[in-house]
Amino acid sequence: MKRFSIFFLLLCLLAPSTSFAEVVTQQRTTRPAPGRPADVKPAPLAPAPRLPEAKIFSQVLPNGLEVIILEDHSIPLVTIELAVKNGSYTEPPELNGLSHLYEHMFFKQNRAIANAEDYLRTIGQMGIAYNGTTREEVVDYYFTTTSPNLRTAMQFMKDATRYPLFDEREFVREKQVVIGEIDRNESNPFFYLNKEMNNRLFYKYQSRKNPLGSRETVGAATTEMMRLIQQRYYVPNNSALVLTGDVNPTEVMKLAQEFYGDWPKREKDPFVEFPLVEHPPLTKSEGSVITQPVQNVIISIGWHGPSIGKDNPATYAADVFSFILRQPNSRFQRNLVDTGLVTGVDLSYYTQRNVGPIALVAQTTPDKARAAIKAMYEEVAHFNDKDYYTDEQLESAKALLEADDLYSREKLSEYTHTLSFWWASTGLEYFRGYLPRLRATSRADISRYITTYIQGKPHVGLALISPDAQGRIKITPEELIGQ
Repeated sequence: MKRFSIFFLLLCLLAPSTSFAEVVTQQRTTRPAPGRPADVKPAPLAPAPRLPEAKIFSQVLPNGLEVIILEDHSIPLVTIELAVKNGSYTEPPELNGLSHLYEHMFFKQNRAIANAEDYLRTIGQMGIAYNGTTREEVVDYYFTTTSPNLRTAMQFMKDATRYPLFDEREFVREKQVVIGEIDRNESNPFFYLNKEMNNRLFYKYQSRKNPLGSRETVGAATTEMMRLIQQRYYVPNNSALVLTGDVNPTEVMKLAQEFYGDWPKREKDPFVEFPLVEHPPLTKSEGSVITQPVQNVIISIGWHGPSIGKDNPATYAADVFSFILRQPNSRFQRNLVDTGLVTGVDLSYYTQRNVGPIALVAQTTPDKARAAIKAMYEEVAHFNDKDYYTDEQLESAKALLEADDLYSREKLSEYTHTLSFWWASTGLEYFRGYLPRLRATSRADISRYITTYIQGKPHVGLALISPDAQGRIKITPEELIGQ
């Protein structure tokens, strides 16, 4: 299950000496052997052994706070994470970016420790690593430390969560830090491709898919607005405490009750009082050329994908199908990469409760761009062909997805973020049933996913290209939507 942003691949392109092909390769959980010649039939696969599933303990306190624990005593480390159902999907234009700004204020002064520098120095002296992230449908904060510091870290998290001071001087500084982050993103040519795709896919409620936020909104923010977010969303019945590593569930639940048991519950569910918007479907396909100072050409095609809670079966099919296409011996890779038309290509689905986007992204050169676009749409047209992938490739993709989950548990401090993501966007029961439902995914399920969300559906086609290259080859919007 791929939980990265729709344009994670594009942002990775900016890493020094990292090509698109290398970025795509980094996401494969294994390095399969090069594809066999077409006239050689692969040997039938033996049934894949079932990998051990994560044993998750969870319990809800009377005030609604869910405590989620993944116990692993292999090393004496523990990660404590607070996850809150907040993020850009809660933000109308006038609040866009304030979830992100709140995240920046989380580790500042609070009632227990008035001096933020002393607070952070104390954390540093204990060897505690900490950070936070803001996404579309979750904001999370974590401490990672050695297990003897569990109680202290739990108390730090309580103080930061429940008693922020929102000091005005610190607030002014952090607003500039967030604006600087926006500036850095806007200096990246791929930012404009990401923004254009999201704005066109989610044209009516663009702010709801923009976790970074607006410079204007962040600049005009007040501490009163921070209190507003706190009162709406930073409440126990909209939050989860996720702990992974060298912990004992009984001890954790005692500490959770001690530190969070008297945290007042919000009487009304924030998503009942402030309902999520319904992103309207695309009514037609649209293409656009974005000129930026880039050497190669990035082609991106986007569709509205399934939403958790509305079409869960399609989300499993989406993950399996993407893994089929991602393998080097797939027809998709052979026809696009092995022919030299593109240097890298990927089809991804970003799991979301409030419309998950599907993205087909490829990198090519200006002289091959037109042929690459045509070839990409040719592949899409054949996605539902009975021979587009084999039964062996289907079963292999399922096995690789299971392995991917197992490998990701090797570093529990990062897997904690995955658990937070699942809890917020899908619910913990979706996570518990994920691997069994993956195993049950059939060709019919994949076919329904392709028919319902991709083939023949309105979509957005974009090209990121330099002004000089566009002046020579003159890609048209019509070509970018397959016409």
